[in-house]
Amino acid sequence: MLCGLKIPGDPNVLIGMNRPDDAGVYKISEDLALIQTVDFFTPIVDDPYAFGQIAAANALSDVYAMGGDPKTAMNLVGFPLKTMDLSVLRQVIEGGLDKMKEADVVLIGGHSVEDNELKYGLSVTGFVHPSKLWSKHKLRPNDQLILTKPIGTGIINTAIKGGFASEIIIDKATKLMATLNRRGAEVMKNYSVHACTDITGFGLIGHMAEMVIGSGLSIQLEIELIPIIKEAIEYASMGFFPAGAYKNKAFRSSMTVYSEKVDPILGDILFDPQTSGGLLFCVDKNDTEKALSDLVSNGCYKSAVIGKVISDASEKIFVNP
Repeated sequence: MLCGLKIPGDPNVLIGMNRPDDAGVYKISEDLALIQTVDFFTPIVDDPYAFGQIAAANALSDVYAMGGDPKTAMNLVGFPLKTMDLSVLRQVIEGGLDKMKEADVVLIGGHSVEDNELKYGLSVTGFVHPSKLWSKHKLRPNDQLILTKPIGTGIINTAIKGGFASEIIIDKATKLMATLNRRGAEVMKNYSVHACTDITGFGLIGHMAEMVIGSGLSIQLEIELIPIIKEAIEYASMGFFPAGAYKNKAFRSSMTVYSEKVDPILGDILFDPQTSGGLLFCVDKNDTEKALSDLVSNGCYKSAVIGKVISDASEKIFVNP
């Protein structure tokens, strides 16, 4: 039941509405399952082409987070036809198409509506072998946590909107958000991944919380090991926190236990909502060192081991300095 509504079921639904995950998964046969996801949002950067790239990378990421390969996509567009030139929409779609080409994904259709504000994203379909499916919900004690991208893009985007971000940091953040999670996912298919998610709007803590709930386990983070965009720390100290960060903190603060030695600014950054953030892997401790080296050598340069899963039934996230 969802808000009093009865959701249709099917025994072939491997991941659906019964528990939050990054995408839905439907079993087609013993060796094939279908992954489906959808995501779209309003512009977070001024450059239309870059916005298209970021929105597409963000939508594709959910398939990578499930251990799958995205195959097809459909455009979702809301466009203010009376106030914005169609050339802007063309640039947005070009950005999205270039990311699809990079991901070896084909565009097979889409839908557009006239709207008061520009919106763009994708509905994405991918494939995965049912036995190789990743989800958020299979943590094991002593798993090590590997994050593939630094956090802080929500704070950077807030500074951009406030006119405080330099062109250098805008370019840096844009490239980070437009980077596909494809390489990270491909590398980690060679290792013992017990659980995976991508870090987006709920922030690092928010997405970790969804992994912890119902597991009977807890997570211990080492905040000094977490990759954070340097400029995000500077902007955060100036008060450039997005409203979403405060909402994330209010929602999950009861699950978070901070050491007294943790810098409050850094602690709050863990709730910063990300756009097209990295993948978070829970990996067998015996695979961690080799997996991390493999990620870095394959272009995921900022990947880092940031903590571990611990045998604590309180289902908390403990943050240490």
